[in-house]
Amino acid sequence: MSDRAPTRPLNFVRHSPEEMQTRAATLRREMTARRSVRFFSDDPVPPGVIEDCIATAAQAPSGANKQPWTFVLVTDPALKSDIRTAAEAEEREFYSRRAPPRWLADLEPFGTTADKPFLETAPALIVVFAQKYGHDPDERHYYVQESVGIACGFLIAALHHAGLATLTHTPSPMGFLQEVLRRPQNERAFLLLPVGYPADDCEVPAITRKPFAEVLIQK
Repeated sequence: MSDRAPTRPLNFVRHSPEEMQTRAATLRREMTARRSVRFFSDDPVPPGVIEDCIATAAQAPSGANKQPWTFVLVTDPALKSDIRTAAEAEEREFYSRRAPPRWLADLEPFGTTADKPFLETAPALIVVFAQKYGHDPDERHYYVQESVGIACGFLIAALHHAGLATLTHTPSPMGFLQEVLRRPQNERAFLLLPVGYPADDCEVPAITRKPFAEVLIQK
C-alpha cells in the first residue's frame, strides 16, 4: 500500500503576458509603499481583517507540510500592558548591557530606545511562535526557521495589502512571551507584530533601498 498523500488537480490560472506584467508592477508599487511603523493610532481594526491575514499566512509552504507555526492574536489591553512591561525590561538590558557597540551605532539613526509604547497603543499584537516539534515530541518538524519566516512574509504582505501598518519587533530575548501567553514548551517566540493604523502625525525615517542591480544578479 502506498504512503503517498492523495492528489487533486492544481487550481492555477495562467494569465496573459500583459496581465502578468500589470499584476507584478501593481504589487511592486504597493509593497514599495510599505514601511515599518512605530507610531500607531489606537483606532480599532474592522473585525475579521486580521484573522483573514493570518489565514493567508497559514497558506505558506513549510518543510514536509508540518506548518510549524502558531499565531497568537492579542487585543486585551491588560495583556498588551503585560507584554509591554516585560518587553521593555528585556530591552533596557539589551540597550544598556547586551548589545554590542556596533549594533547600537547602527540603530542610532533610527532613534529606537527601550521604550515601546506602541505595544499598548496598537489595537492588536500578533505574536508568531515557531513550533520546534509537534504536540508529541516524536513528531519532528523540518526547516522550522525557514518555514515560519516565509509565513511571516506572507503575513506582513497581507496586512499591508489590507491597509494596515506593522512593525517587525523582536525584543531580545523573547522568552517572556511564552510565559505571558502561556504557550507550550514546543513553541518559542519568533516575531512580535504590532498591527493597526499609523498615527495621524506618524513619520518614518527617510531611508533608501539598495540599487536593484545589487539585489538581482542574472546569469
